[in-house]
Amino acid sequence: MRSSPSSTTTPGGAPAPGGGGAPPPRAALPALCATQITGWGIVYYAFPVLLSRLTADTGWSANAATGAFSMALLVSGMAGIPVGRILDQRGPRAVMTAGSVIGVLALLLIAAAPSLPVFFLGWMLAGIAMAATFYPPAFAALTRWWGPDRIRALTIVTLAGGLASTVFAPLTAVLAEHLTWRQTYAVLAVMLAAITIPAHALALRAPWPAAPPQPPTTDRTPIPRSRPFLLLASAFTLSSFAMYAVVIGLIPLLTERGASASTAAWALGLGGAGQTLGRTLYASLSARTSVTTRTATLIGLGGATTAALALIPGPMPLLVVLAVLAGIVRGNLTLLQATAVTDRWGTTHYGHLSGLLGAPAHIAAALAPWAGAALAGLLGGYPTLFAVLAVLSGASVLLALGTAPKSIVERPRLTP
Repeated sequence: MRSSPSSTTTPGGAPAPGGGGAPPPRAALPALCATQITGWGIVYYAFPVLLSRLTADTGWSANAATGAFSMALLVSGMAGIPVGRILDQRGPRAVMTAGSVIGVLALLLIAAAPSLPVFFLGWMLAGIAMAATFYPPAFAALTRWWGPDRIRALTIVTLAGGLASTVFAPLTAVLAEHLTWRQTYAVLAVMLAAITIPAHALALRAPWPAAPPQPPTTDRTPIPRSRPFLLLASAFTLSSFAMYAVVIGLIPLLTERGASASTAAWALGLGGAGQTLGRTLYASLSARTSVTTRTATLIGLGGATTAALALIPGPMPLLVVLAVLAGIVRGNLTLLQATAVTDRWGTTHYGHLSGLLGAPAHIAAALAPWAGAALAGLLGGYPTLFAVLAVLSGASVLLALGTAPKSIVERPRLTP
């Protein structure tokens, strides 16, 4: 089975939403680009910039503060399941607007937190906001509205989202030079409110297209319990853990190999640029490969770059090139996960299935920074950690090979 951005039907043979029906809302795509940059930049990327100032001012340990941030990611993964179900039924406007409001309230609570428990509560609210405003709900909106042209729309919004750290990390640093960390978060909360609340409320008002009918099938197994779905969820979970552990571990790996802190930071930044480049290549890859081949190949390439970073001690320019290649693969993996459900089971229950598919992967990503650092200590360094992560990616490839969807008449349904 091949997936093409020019396809005009879902895998079940039903006309794709947006193809031959009402055109997608013009304001939605630029609005989602703006809100993804702003949401990721403020709710996610501001935290590492402010962490040292936060701990110095409050006396809380870096581990405790980072634990609150990780809690937000865990909550986001779990909240994504009910959020996805609501998206399927009602569309993105109410969900993403409410998520923006919750995000603003969460940041204000974080900024005013008098104690660590209140700080944790603020980040738990932020996790709900992430689930309702980050990529998954935006992907659900674009998938339903853009139909056969969804890969182009998904690519554009992820390219925009890739600029979040580029825009808001320096902006947060500048604010923090003149304000306390609490005041900085308060200013960022105002910016989040000013940009995302009206954008979601006004630009996502278009009618929500009806979901295409569920393909006919003789298999009574619900999709979330089917073998391909469970294998795919397992593959994405292992792959996500490895990918995020690599991102967090890249700087200490390079410094262990003799790089200066500045050089290691540049390598990480160039890897982010590679991620943006990688996203521009996905449409072409999607048009030329089957869904199973594409999944196994991209996960395998991620493992190969991780193994190369583990085994090659230098020189440093070569390690930087490997970091960029790893970023290119990560960029493709983002879009691979965004299209995984549609390419196999159509768009009927995209939000719900994506929430179920993404929840364990988000949890793994949340645990990866802490677990990666702990494993590096136990294993004697980051090169050995990267070798272990490469093995996990290899296991993900084997799992991915079993995720081929059944033929249309045999494809399982969401519910019995």
